[in-house]
Amino acid sequence: MPTVAREIHLASRPHGEPSPSNFQLVTTELADPGPGQLLVRNLVMSVDPYMRGRMNDLPSYAPPWQIGEPARGGAVGEVVGSGTDTVRVGSLVLHEGGWRDYALIPADQAQVLHREEGLPPSLYLGALGMPGLTAYAGLFRIGEFRAGDTVFVSGAAGAVGGLVGQFARLRGAKRVIGSAGSADKVRFVTEELGFDTAFNYRDRPVAGQLHDAAPDGIDLYFDNVGGEHLEAAIGALNTHGRVALCGSISGYNATERPPGPNNLGLAVGKRLTLRGFIVFDHHDLAAEFSQTVGGWLRAGQVQVRETVVDGLDNAVSAFIGLLRGENTGKMIIRLSGE
Repeated sequence: MPTVAREIHLASRPHGEPSPSNFQLVTTELADPGPGQLLVRNLVMSVDPYMRGRMNDLPSYAPPWQIGEPARGGAVGEVVGSGTDTVRVGSLVLHEGGWRDYALIPADQAQVLHREEGLPPSLYLGALGMPGLTAYAGLFRIGEFRAGDTVFVSGAAGAVGGLVGQFARLRGAKRVIGSAGSADKVRFVTEELGFDTAFNYRDRPVAGQLHDAAPDGIDLYFDNVGGEHLEAAIGALNTHGRVALCGSISGYNATERPPGPNNLGLAVGKRLTLRGFIVFDHHDLAAEFSQTVGGWLRAGQVQVRETVVDGLDNAVSAFIGLLRGENTGKMIIRLSGE
C-alpha cells in the first residue's frame, strides 16, 4: 500500500526574511521502495542557517531548493521499507530527506547509524553531525588552533559556536571568549559551556566589548556572523592571527549587499590568515571527529543544548526563528515517533 506522507515544499523565493508564505505543506503518496531504495520514517529533522541560501536561485556550494519541490536537509529516521539487502528494516539512518515525515531515498545516500546507548538520535544532526564536524574542522584544520591560543567565537550559543568554544577549551586554549544575542545566552555560554567570558553584542559596539574581554588581543577568530563581528575581530587579532570564516548570518536576510570590514588593510601588517571553508570538503576528518567528539560526549566533557520544536507543521516557524536567533544550541524538529 502507498504510504501517505507530508512534505514541506518551497512555494516561492523570499526577498529578505523568509515568511510562511514561501512554503507549502503538501500531502503525497509514496510507493513502496524499489531496488536500491529505502522508505524512512523520519524521527527528527534539522533546520540550519545555511538553508537560507538554498532558498535563493543562485550558484552556491549547496544546490538551491526548487519551487514546487520538497525542501531538503538533514534528518534521522527509521527504515520501514527496504529494497536492498545492505540496509535492514528497523535500521536508524542519517540522510538528506528532511522537511517531511516519510522519505523515499536511495540507499547509497543514507548513512546507517549505530544506536549509541544514552545518545539521542538528534545528536547526529548536531554535535555528532554536520555542525559538530564544522566546528571540529574549522577550529583545528582551518583555524590551525594551538594550545595557548586566545579564541573568540561569534554565535557562541549556536549549534556550531558552542562546540567550537568547548573544543578549544578541551585542547588547552588560554582563553575562550564568546558573543551571543541575549543575557540568558551569555549565561549559558559561560556557566554551562565553560567559556571564560562572553558578552551580549546587542549591548554596545562589538569592538569595545571584545577589547574589554581580550585586552591583550586574540589569536584565532571563528566567524559565524560576519559584519561588525568580523571587523572587530580583525582589529583585535594579534600578529599572525587566524580567522576561520564559517558563516555570516548577520547578512543572510539582507536585501542590499552588506558592507565588508572597513579595516581589512590591517590584515597585511598583522600578517593575518582569513580562510573560508565548507564542511563538505572535510569528510576525511569524519572518523577522527566521531571518535574524539563521541568520547567527549560520553565522558560528559562536552555539553549540548537543543531547542526542540514538535511537529512538521511547526518546522517553518522554527526555521524563521532560527534566523532571528531564537534558538539556544541546535534547533531540532521532533517528528512523530521520536
